[in-house]
Amino acid sequence: MCGIAGFLGRGGSPELLESRARRMSDVIEHRGPDSDGVWVDADAGLALAHRRLAIVDLSPTGHQPMVSSCERFVVSYNGEIYNADDLRGDLERAGRTMRGTSDTEVMLEACAQWGIARTFEQLIGMFAVALWDRETRTLTLIRDRLGIKPVYYTVRDGELLFGSELKSMLAVMPATPPLDPNALPAFMRHGYIPAPYTIFEGVSKLEPGMILSYRAPDDMSIEPFWSLPDVVTGARRQSVPEDEAGQIEGLHDILLDAVGRRMVADVPLGAFLSGGIDSSTVVALMQAQSARPVRTFSIGFNAEGYDEAQHAKAVATHLGTDHTELYVEPQHAFDVIPRLADIYDEPFADSSQIPTFLVSELTRRHVTVSLSGDGGDELFAGYNRYLAGAQLSGVVKRVPDPLRRLAAWGVHRLSPGTWTGLSRVIPPSKRPPQFGSKLYKLADFLTSTPSEVYRRLISQWDDPMAAMQVGREPESVLWREERLAALRNEVEWMQYADTLTYLPDDILTKVDRASMAVALEARVPLLDHRVVAYAWSLPMRQKLRGGTTKWALRQVLYKYVPQELMERPKMGFGVPIDSWLRGPLRDWAEDLLSETSLNAEGLLNTANIRELWRQHLAGDRDWHYALWNVLMLQAWRRRWA
Repeated sequence: MCGIAGFLGRGGSPELLESRARRMSDVIEHRGPDSDGVWVDADAGLALAHRRLAIVDLSPTGHQPMVSSCERFVVSYNGEIYNADDLRGDLERAGRTMRGTSDTEVMLEACAQWGIARTFEQLIGMFAVALWDRETRTLTLIRDRLGIKPVYYTVRDGELLFGSELKSMLAVMPATPPLDPNALPAFMRHGYIPAPYTIFEGVSKLEPGMILSYRAPDDMSIEPFWSLPDVVTGARRQSVPEDEAGQIEGLHDILLDAVGRRMVADVPLGAFLSGGIDSSTVVALMQAQSARPVRTFSIGFNAEGYDEAQHAKAVATHLGTDHTELYVEPQHAFDVIPRLADIYDEPFADSSQIPTFLVSELTRRHVTVSLSGDGGDELFAGYNRYLAGAQLSGVVKRVPDPLRRLAAWGVHRLSPGTWTGLSRVIPPSKRPPQFGSKLYKLADFLTSTPSEVYRRLISQWDDPMAAMQVGREPESVLWREERLAALRNEVEWMQYADTLTYLPDDILTKVDRASMAVALEARVPLLDHRVVAYAWSLPMRQKLRGGTTKWALRQVLYKYVPQELMERPKMGFGVPIDSWLRGPLRDWAEDLLSETSLNAEGLLNTANIRELWRQHLAGDRDWHYALWNVLMLQAWRRRWA
């Protein structure tokens, strides 16, 4: 795992170009503390920079930027190719001579032998790549299929700048770019800025599965080498066993292979273990292929509804892993908050960013690579909103509109806090966390169209412009009433939309920045593109069945872990921000939410935000999601704007 940066188009001496490129790479040293390198083509005005976290082939033959044996291609690359050994034999038979054992060299020689598009269609892995073709004088940027690794870019003053993080480009820009006013309401809705937008005007994220080719400002193209719509449509034609047992066995086999490929490393390796379905499945399949106990890691909080450490420990004990857990004191979490603006570069407001950083920090003390269970919810319909959507869609269609509106009115007669209090009569094992807030979302479901329902379920601010004085929110797939023909129901549409938006721009961004901040490589086997295709080929009954989510994935897990060990409500990987804002974080929040701070630059609707803050402090409503967005924007502005 590494960091990449560079530019193409501005002239200068080799020394000047190298100096600029090193400034870009120095600010992302955390992504690759083991070594660094710069390769310059002064005639083209090109420099490629690289920071290395050595994982495979720790010798100098794995050093980057790397030049192909034919000397045509030069690469700076972040990621891992898990089928490199398979491709190596094909390349050697084609006459390519390998100098080392790195996956970087395999990818580079494959591009020289087969071409860029054909190469990346074959790769199994995660990657962000900058590839310079000395013959055609073309710089190509490639991002992996699901968006596991990041690529940012901008074209300014006749020059293309790119990097793994925004701070690389900021390091060589003469001035900080202006904020993109349209990105701000999008951030308020989602808690992240959806691709291709960034917080800065004119700076973009390369979207997943894309290849950007650049020769000059008027000679740039972006084309897909993989697309989710093609996968979903093709999955309907994919041959899978007709019987359920065969489908489960097929899933087991492909997951076993995906996990096994990600266990190859020349450095210590372990796994995050929350005790949930996804991470437990990954760890179980790791342990099944390991001759010694797998290293597993979890953190816990002494707060009701937020601690999964006890469940993780039970799974680890059953599987026989070498388990490390840490119960985190609130102050440790508070100490992370001032660092978030630096870690994420642009406003990012998924509060599970805090425990994700803490578990990464714990894990890095012991290993250099950790496998993670991210992606299981999107592929196997694990989010509570999918279950609610499946259960309620049929009911809504049968209940007359006046009765639906009456039920929604009845829910809104009491505050979410009151509903949460009343829910204590429900046994803890059956009581969803944040009951009142979720009940309100379900009430909104009753009076909305399917697209409106989904936007409400995923929105931190249902009306982002209520928080803003500037901008116009860009529309995306979430607003499209026309649906991909291959999608069979509303749940599949939610999975599809989440995989295109929430997964790369929230979940994978969170994991990448948190892990890379401590120089830890995080691998996500459930997002092997072969697993993605197989999951979409399965019928919905293999995902949602009788009120149970991720049914097929559970059947794989139950081959290794008793079912009774996993039977509990789904928990989010979060921290009690709602109560912290009323308690130990109140002074910090009050400073950022003061009228003086909110009025700065005329971006925010001070009156509306202050009213939400008043209601939250009084306990009238739980507004911590909406307020955390504002707080992360304010903290980011103080650091970067």
